Amino acid sequence: MLANFLIGLREGLEASLVVGILVAYLIKSDRRERLPQLWFGIGAAVLVSLGFGALLTFGPQGLTFEAQEAIGGSLSIVAVGLITWMIFWMGKTARFLKANLHHKLDDAVDAGRWAVAVMALLAVGREGLETALFLWAGAQATGASTRPLLGAVLGLAVAVVLGWLVYRGAVRLNLRTFFSWTGVLLIVIAAGVLAYGVHDLQEAGILPGLNALAFDVSAQVPPSSWYGTLLKGVFNFSPATTWLEAVAWVAFAVPTLVVFVRTAFGRPRHPAPATTPAAQQTVSA
Repeated sequence: MLANFLIGLREGLEASLVVGILVAYLIKSDRRERLPQLWFGIGAAVLVSLGFGALLTFGPQGLTFEAQEAIGGSLSIVAVGLITWMIFWMGKTARFLKANLHHKLDDAVDAGRWAVAVMALLAVGREGLETALFLWAGAQATGASTRPLLGAVLGLAVAVVLGWLVYRGAVRLNLRTFFSWTGVLLIVIAAGVLAYGVHDLQEAGILPGLNALAFDVSAQVPPSSWYGTLLKGVFNFSPATTWLEAVAWVAFAVPTLVVFVRTAFGRPRHPAPATTPAAQQTVSA
């Protein structure tokens, strides 16, 4: 539940900020007549995201066990790839999000009335599709359905409130800090989803080593215990982990965390250009 709350909070806040930036820019630039098309595009993005989530949930039903495991494992790996790309992309562009959206919205307004709706659909819909896919993968990994959905709804609700407060100027949020720390947590969560996807592909017979366990701590961490449930829900931890799952987790989590921490928390060095005496005289003149 906590993992899905974090996903809903991060993705929901990003979508809320996008909506707030677009609405505020149209109002400040005295182009309120484009607001109906903007809200139409946002509503369409929400419907597409809900439809995609329903397709993921009910689409594989009726298939064989192997087919369901193959689909679940493959989509889990795709979800990890998308969420990783999103984490790095937002880490680099969070400071320029407002300027980029303003530029795209100006182009859409110049292109025509319904281009604004298409731009809003694409901007918000991307967040919605990523959220639906990763929440579905997380729910499959934890083997639950109600709690992940509840956590995601709570996260989205908090994100909407925060987004509105930021829009109204009641809260000042350091986007770089927020997306950096949530990015670290999401990488750990994504590593668990990746391990789950590998396990699904093993159960489908696509990958080998289903019975080759790296460790089995089921006696020390019973899956039905409160701490076993907590580890499963937050980190997708499996007490009985195969070698291939363990290798996939470490091979993804360690280098991804190292690169992301250096990218997100490192301070870029911009050495001041050397100033010659002649240049100083020129400036003084």
